[in-house]
Amino acid sequence: MTAAAGTIGAVATARTPYQQAAKALLRETLFGAARDELQSRAWSEITMSNIAGAAGVSRQTLYKEFGSRDEFGQAFVIHEGERFLDAVDEAVRQHLDDPRAAVGAALETFLRSAGEDPLVRILLSDDGTGGMLPFVTTQGMPVVQWATARLTATIEEGWPQAPAEKARLLAESLVRLAISYVTAPGGPPEETAVQAGELLGPFIDRALGTG
Repeated sequence: MTAAAGTIGAVATARTPYQQAAKALLRETLFGAARDELQSRAWSEITMSNIAGAAGVSRQTLYKEFGSRDEFGQAFVIHEGERFLDAVDEAVRQHLDDPRAAVGAALETFLRSAGEDPLVRILLSDDGTGGMLPFVTTQGMPVVQWATARLTATIEEGWPQAPAEKARLLAESLVRLAISYVTAPGGPPEETAVQAGELLGPFIDRALGTG
């Protein structure tokens, strides 16, 4: 390899973190623009041009990054959900000595955080015409799969003795249960968490090898 080729390779390698940072910044800017737009109108009324304009980029840039409006919508919901899953992860880690308590705390944390979030309040006020509810219901598989994978990893790390298929089944059950309660709220989060713990308790014991 020549010195020039080595230099070019080093420059290309050095540029990679910048490119990743630029991509992350672009996405954060676009998601922030969408969040701002949702404060004043429903998702069904927001176009890709609206989002691009609010973010200060071209519509072509937005489409190049996400492909379609639906793909952007799903990515946006997942991005917003990251905050909830971070809180859930922390709640689980605080109760590793008591799996039932960990599951209850995780569900309560998720429901409480979701109930306090402005975007979720917009989602819950959707009567079917707002256009965003399908991203977590009828078109929600990408969201369910992402959240299940996140929670499965947390369960497997906390209870490594748990069989992989049971860890995933427990994670997916919790995700679907949480989405159900968020989109059709019942009682207070702490009451819901207790009920879910009683319902899932025996399976939690078997799945995590603590029963």
